[in-house]
Amino acid sequence: MRLVIQRVRRAVVRVKAGEASPAAQVSTGEASPAAQRSTGEASPAARMSTGEASPAARPSDGDPSPAASEVAGEIGRGLLVLVGVERGDGPEAARAAAEKLAGLRVFDDEAGRMNLDAAAVGGSFLVVSQFTLAGSVARGRRPSFDRAAPPAEAAPLVDALVAELRRRGATVAEGRFRAHMEVELVNDGPVTLVADF
Repeated sequence: MRLVIQRVRRAVVRVKAGEASPAAQVSTGEASPAAQRSTGEASPAARMSTGEASPAARPSDGDPSPAASEVAGEIGRGLLVLVGVERGDGPEAARAAAEKLAGLRVFDDEAGRMNLDAAAVGGSFLVVSQFTLAGSVARGRRPSFDRAAPPAEAAPLVDALVAELRRRGATVAEGRFRAHMEVELVNDGPVTLVADF
């Protein structure tokens, strides 16, 4: 599992009405024999990125327009977490990621040092599935997504991450799995982290 975590002042995820992500279709098949030879076994790694978004976030000028989309999830101060599930990831990756996220001290204390976790500052989490985090650009000019877990395997692990965060008392908003999403955020700092589980 790969996560990208961004400390945000505000973050919003919108979905286009009636449209599935083309990326989701790519991740449904088994790894090709060439991918199996080149990558070996899937790594149970997760990357995370954190951002702090501000109320200055506005709907973008591009498509989808606010009228052609709906808000799936929105938070004020907190952490935007992009989640890419890879082949071979299991429930232990979701548990470990949730434990790390819940206690991650990336918010400033009175002295201006990163010393506070999301709960200490009244922060929330916005969890957005993003299978492209499992992509590789090592060969050729088009990314390969052979390491991405099929949707039937990935969706329960994203749900497990959300459930584990909530079990720890966190307020969690979500994107919509396999939907075409537009994510708007104001990254505070900027602070962006990558973590593998």
